[in-house]
Amino acid sequence: MAKVKHKNRKKTLFVSVLAISVIAVLIAGLNYSAVENLIEKGNLYSKVEYENQLVPEKDENGNWYFTTDEDFKVMHLTDIHIGGGFMSKDVDEKALNAVAAMVTREKPDLVIATGDIAFPVPYTAGTFNNHSGAVAFANLMESLGVYWDVTFGNHDAEAYSYFDRKAMGEFYEREEFKYCLFQSGPEDVDGYGNHIIEVKNSEGIITQALVLIDSQAYIKDNIIESIKGTYDNIHENQVQWYEKEIKRMDAENKSIDENAETVSSMAFFHIPLVEMADAWTEFTENGYEDTDDFKYIEGIIAEGGRLVYSGLGEDDLFEKMLELDSTKAMFNGHDHINNTTFEYKGITFSYGYSIDYFAYSGIDKLGSQRGCTIITCKPDTSFTIDKYNYYSDRYALEGFNREEVTMQYEDITYQHFPE
Repeated sequence: MAKVKHKNRKKTLFVSVLAISVIAVLIAGLNYSAVENLIEKGNLYSKVEYENQLVPEKDENGNWYFTTDEDFKVMHLTDIHIGGGFMSKDVDEKALNAVAAMVTREKPDLVIATGDIAFPVPYTAGTFNNHSGAVAFANLMESLGVYWDVTFGNHDAEAYSYFDRKAMGEFYEREEFKYCLFQSGPEDVDGYGNHIIEVKNSEGIITQALVLIDSQAYIKDNIIESIKGTYDNIHENQVQWYEKEIKRMDAENKSIDENAETVSSMAFFHIPLVEMADAWTEFTENGYEDTDDFKYIEGIIAEGGRLVYSGLGEDDLFEKMLELDSTKAMFNGHDHINNTTFEYKGITFSYGYSIDYFAYSGIDKLGSQRGCTIITCKPDTSFTIDKYNYYSDRYALEGFNREEVTMQYEDITYQHFPE
């Protein structure tokens, strides 16, 4: 009898392993099909038509730069959140469609997406593969023929994801991406994606420097910290790199014109600085009235819980910005419902409109938070910031079908505050 029981156990184990293997193969096949479908979907969009598209070059420092004596238009997108699996197929297609419609309408010189391109959460997307969402987004941008760049968010390479940040950086640096300007950055600086894109005039003066920074992910790279939301901060050697780059560009400008003012710059990253929370607290405690340091421009902060999900530590980036007097604006994502823009101690803080159809429960049915930010860099180093909701008439374009959504806030220009 003992031998029969032993044989039965082996048979049960074999059947279980076989069943698990079959399910794994089926899921892999479904996910492969989902990614192929997203690539096919991206290929359906026509290349954006420009009258005279600016083409970047690389300088002796290895930095990309554009040359123009006219306005330079940057489109800021954030939190695309492409699941890349068989369970997220429908919402992924909506995300690609939204991006394609807004890029086609705006015809930006450069698109910067500040993180969370991918959202490969297995119980909602059906995959651990963070590569899939990145492939879908990259293919779309290349099909549109628009220059683009990214910074990493916390979801782009989770502890459970197939690929780490280094591998994802190498993916975005592939030569096959003709329009992608991503660079992993110096090896002796923490993070991946610390790099500069310069806008120069015909005399060679840098009129605007776009500083892209990896705002890291979690204090510890594990699943528990991911669930708890213990977000990291920009590291000290990144702040040192930032200072070095600002001083380098400033010196370059002054070598051309000794009377040139301090080089003008903007910063782009995913996780907001703690000063975003500090400034908003100062504003609310003053009865939603401006203070000596705070000037409200537009938007709301409507996230639950902590309101602003900044890193839980401290960093010196904002203090260094004040000291160098170069960076006049910073743009981030991360908190999908927050859309506010304000000035704090002379520097503009701006949450980007999100794209997310997927990460927040039911968010695909809501629309007040979805859209893009257009930053117009002027030849005199000044700039304007305009935010556009995706469901406004601006994006009622032929060939792009927008879904019906609930506008959860009555005024989609956000000139009010949540109760």
